[in-house]
Amino acid sequence: MSIKPNALSWLWLSMLVIALDQVTKIWALDALQPAGMPHEVIPGFLNWTLAFNTGAAFSFLADGQGWQRWFFVALAVVISGVLGVWLKRTARSDWRTALPLALIVGGAVGNLVDRLHQAKVTDFIQVYYRDWHYPVFNVADCGITVGAVLLIAFGMFTGKAAEGVR
Repeated sequence: MSIKPNALSWLWLSMLVIALDQVTKIWALDALQPAGMPHEVIPGFLNWTLAFNTGAAFSFLADGQGWQRWFFVALAVVISGVLGVWLKRTARSDWRTALPLALIVGGAVGNLVDRLHQAKVTDFIQVYYRDWHYPVFNVADCGITVGAVLLIAFGMFTGKAAEGVR
């Protein structure tokens, strides 16, 4: 019986996302004071704007009395653990599964570090068009979003391609 290499080696990508997320948040905290003041990057489309979020995506539960911090800490730990097990059970060569999972883990842990360290998540990327403004986000959020979209897309297209081959 031979042991097949698993996809845990893809956690290097998670570490890269975490490092990039934390370095950019340190930069934002230093360079973008005061919070809420936009710094134009691409006129009409992109600002750097320092913001803090005690909730989740779109400030979900941000108005809680502090309990949501520990709820989101626990959620990030559980999700990262489940995805770690999934990576362990995935073949190293299955990049269509490993890549998105590693991105999601990196994003979840990146925001987890903020919640543990300062009880809120630092955000600074603001995308907008005219009067429409998307909620301010960070590199960890990008990892989670891109990972989730890739996981869904690869699942949809890989499944259809595999059915056609049979």
